[in-house]
Amino acid sequence: MITYEEYMNTVLYDSTCGYYMKHTQKIGREGDFITSSNISNVFGMLFAHVLMNTCKKNELPFIICEIGGGNGRFAKAILDEWEKLDQQSFSALTYIIIETSPYHRQLQQEILPIGKQVVQYESIEEVIERFPNFEGIMISNELFDAFPVRVVEKRDGQLYEVMVSMDEDHNLCERLCVTEDQELSIYLQEQKLVLADNQRFEVPLSMINYLNDMSTLIRRGVVFTVDYGYTNDEWMLPQYRRGSLRGYSNHKLIDNPLLHPGEMDLTTHISFDAVQFYGDKYGLKFDKKLRQDEFLLAAGILDFLQEHHDTNPFSEKSKQNRAIRSLIMGGGISEAFHVLIQKKGNTNMIDFSAK
Repeated sequence: MITYEEYMNTVLYDSTCGYYMKHTQKIGREGDFITSSNISNVFGMLFAHVLMNTCKKNELPFIICEIGGGNGRFAKAILDEWEKLDQQSFSALTYIIIETSPYHRQLQQEILPIGKQVVQYESIEEVIERFPNFEGIMISNELFDAFPVRVVEKRDGQLYEVMVSMDEDHNLCERLCVTEDQELSIYLQEQKLVLADNQRFEVPLSMINYLNDMSTLIRRGVVFTVDYGYTNDEWMLPQYRRGSLRGYSNHKLIDNPLLHPGEMDLTTHISFDAVQFYGDKYGLKFDKKLRQDEFLLAAGILDFLQEHHDTNPFSEKSKQNRAIRSLIMGGGISEAFHVLIQKKGNTNMIDFSAK
């Protein structure tokens, strides 16, 4: 038997059979899931304004570290827009991408100026070694939702860990094991979480360790985390009583995470309270959290609407306007996402204005 964390590490990140390590398309219409930055370049264009203004207002070096750069489209949209905005700061810009997937690093190399503005690393440990006095901005878009988690469940007043095993037919299955693991208990205590009977919960120990690494890297600057998740108050809602660990394949939600090992994405809703709590613990001080549509409006996304009289619905202006509407209208992707902002050192002015 192995923990769910070990299972997820294998089926997602193993160098030969891991989902993210394979040379197959994962993001976009032909993949398994879509991100805000792949709906339209306007998402990255807007962040170019936010990142540049945040650097200037806080007198930070023009150094951006994107963790989990995916196919590189987010970075390209940021860089292209930044170059149009301000040639002087663009010429001083260093854009770091941390990406474990060799396939995604290859896609990035096809569209980004690697070795000029852009440098690639496989791990945050490499960046810590290369930039021991990092000052700047760290940003991630749908990073933590793909981190492996431990899974616990309460039955008849007893806390169990949900383990991954094999049945007599050699099919993957779950087994409950009584747990006295101190890391799991400490997390539940620190987050003031009390599970009800038959309730399941994901414990993000790997995310907590990574937050510590992020704080180790950044000496002064700002951290933007864009992701979907819930607060400790929301996790008691009926839809989360059995946890949030799911698979995604061909844009379809798969309830059983043990199906198709290595062939589908696995994801959980992140705990924003945990990101805030452990960030504060490690020196990343919480600044604010906004729903993504609220953040985009505050940052000036409406300024990117294109005035035109073109009746062609497939024109670039028409497509950009539709993308903006999809990012801010009720029921769209942004209602499920939040932007959580943390800071370290003397960084008091977090500026969203795009103009």
